[in-house]
Amino acid sequence: MVDLPFTFTIPMPQVVPSRVDNHIERRLSALRGQFFDQETYHKMLSVEDQLIYEVYEIKRPEVVGELLMGISIVHPGKVGREFFMTKGHFHSVLETSEVYYCLRGEGYMVMETPEGDTSVEALSPGKVLYVPPCWAHRSVCTSRQEDLVTFFAYPANAGHDYGTIERQGFRKLVLDGENGPEIVDNPRCQ
Repeated sequence: MVDLPFTFTIPMPQVVPSRVDNHIERRLSALRGQFFDQETYHKMLSVEDQLIYEVYEIKRPEVVGELLMGISIVHPGKVGREFFMTKGHFHSVLETSEVYYCLRGEGYMVMETPEGDTSVEALSPGKVLYVPPCWAHRSVCTSRQEDLVTFFAYPANAGHDYGTIERQGFRKLVLDGENGPEIVDNPRCQ
């Protein structure tokens, strides 16, 4: 069977693609251990397992040459002073890059290498972000009332390594400061 070209739309303002093969919902419980303020995290979780982010994937065969793509939606909110975020991951095939295009909202992409290099890039509508090979990455929504919505594409054989970040965390945190978002060192990674 020959694969055929295809199209899909990303209707605005709903942003859910017209073609979706997989819908992932990540709730507060899925980010256990990821937020710095664990006391507030556990208090929030005892009240509600709140929806933090969603991913709408357009799946392709997980082989070299294919691209997996979709939409990521990080909802607004905070745990203590730390903004809602995705779990973050390296790719299982570490030498894999990814592209993000911000459609709506405000936020940051927190990134780091296994060697400890870090980068935090602002996201806003119309901005394209290239994540090079070997960089873990996490989306953070700093909008007060609007979702951070990004379109992403990466090699379909890349896979995801969530475990490394779950164990060590990211070296940078995005906190709500007096004058807006602040990028700070993660005290747990010192």
